[in-house]
Amino acid sequence: MTSPLPSPASPLVEGRWTARLWGTLLVLCAAMFLDALDVSMVGVALPSIGADLSLSTSTLQWVVSAYILGYGGLLLLGGRTADLLGRRQVFLVALGVFALASLLGGFVDSGPLLIASRFVKGLSAAFTAPAGLSIITTTFPEGPLRNRALAIYTTCAATGFSMGLVLSGLLTEASWRLTMLLPAPIALTALAAGLKLLPRSAREKDHDGYDVPGAVLGTASMLLLVFTVVQAPEAGWASARTLLSFLAVVVLLTAFVLVERRSAGPLIRLGVLRSGSQIRAQLGAMAFFGSYVGFQFIATLYMQTLLGWSALHTALAFLPAGALVALSSTKVGSIVDRFGTPRLIAAGFVFMVVGYALFLRVDLDPVYAAVILPSMLLIGAACALVFPSLNIQATNGVADHEQGMVSGLLNTSVQVGGAIFLAVVTAVVTASTPADPTPQAVLDSYHSGLAVVTVIAATGLLITLPGLRTRRPQGSVVIARSTAPETDPKADPEAGAEAGPGRAVV
Repeated sequence: MTSPLPSPASPLVEGRWTARLWGTLLVLCAAMFLDALDVSMVGVALPSIGADLSLSTSTLQWVVSAYILGYGGLLLLGGRTADLLGRRQVFLVALGVFALASLLGGFVDSGPLLIASRFVKGLSAAFTAPAGLSIITTTFPEGPLRNRALAIYTTCAATGFSMGLVLSGLLTEASWRLTMLLPAPIALTALAAGLKLLPRSAREKDHDGYDVPGAVLGTASMLLLVFTVVQAPEAGWASARTLLSFLAVVVLLTAFVLVERRSAGPLIRLGVLRSGSQIRAQLGAMAFFGSYVGFQFIATLYMQTLLGWSALHTALAFLPAGALVALSSTKVGSIVDRFGTPRLIAAGFVFMVVGYALFLRVDLDPVYAAVILPSMLLIGAACALVFPSLNIQATNGVADHEQGMVSGLLNTSVQVGGAIFLAVVTAVVTASTPADPTPQAVLDSYHSGLAVVTVIAATGLLITLPGLRTRRPQGSVVIARSTAPETDPKADPEAGAEAGPGRAVV
């Protein structure tokens, strides 16, 4: 059918972006940039934090883990809250909390207060991430325009992570507190701009009440899962505490599913998971991020522990991957339009597998240009292709009132996958390291961990391959959002989720 063109006041005029629309996207990108920046900066600053606040290694771990716990545990709730209470309102309030927690983290003088500020930052990110993604998917019509916006948006994560590594290496030389404080002015600036630029979003009025039992069970199960995985390497994977915690997670998740099946207004509508493309996007996100954080963990230890590189030197070694992602940000959307998400995800996973496998060649005296750089470039190319494509595939074909829910689900998959697979890789490296290790023995343990990372990426590739069989329909460029009813996912669960421009409306 033919839908009318937007009015001149609309942010989309004949398919072109207005200055206001660019401003909206930049505000949302700033929040995504901050999430990644904060994670990478803290990792490099940990030794200085521990020395200044007299924290033990086990306590220091919670400076990182508290953020993951708040973020991964509350994403499902954050996504649905954005749908029900208004995406703009939820995004701005959470961004303000993030800024205040950053200021608190820069001035605390005790470990518990620092850990508490990190948890609050993770909690706020659990609301900004799905709210921001759903603002994009409800502002930009499905097709080339949304693909371009999502490519730019997701690129900011890799850019923020890369810049965070470099900035933390520089700032920590002066004071680790600067790494905590830096996000605050950026968040406040984005908040001020967001108040003027973000489109107003109404609360969902025609919902069937708030799923309080589902929210409690979903949040509790995710919090306990992330907590158990983070603690498992220290407590022991076969310890009674770990096994009982996993059993409790299973019980909570089972109860959550039963509640969601009966709820009139569920936290997660389980019907969205009937789509094969949706399941592939969620599992692919787990494998993608899980393999990368495992690789980054091992590569950082290898460079700093065995090679004796400084934090800044290590950050610069990772920089080519982030730079490649940043440079390709404006091109990925058009590539998705041409080839569709399944092909790009599969190609990206191939690059990841090859990149990780090549890094297995590292020794105690590597030549960076010949041994490390090829892996970094391949991994950068993989991130440029996979991450935007996963976001596009997960959100295509989803009704506007469920975009926050799906965004929260995707971000949960990313965070939980990262937590689980990082814990697995850490356990493998620890188990492979002898009590009195030589440098070669440590290197061998890193090789064992890298082999696991490669297998995780290969598993992600296998998950995506069935999507290549889906026929990608042909269509035209999206000019305006269709006024036709959304496709019923129950009737056609695969519809539109795999396509590039195939679902376009003219």
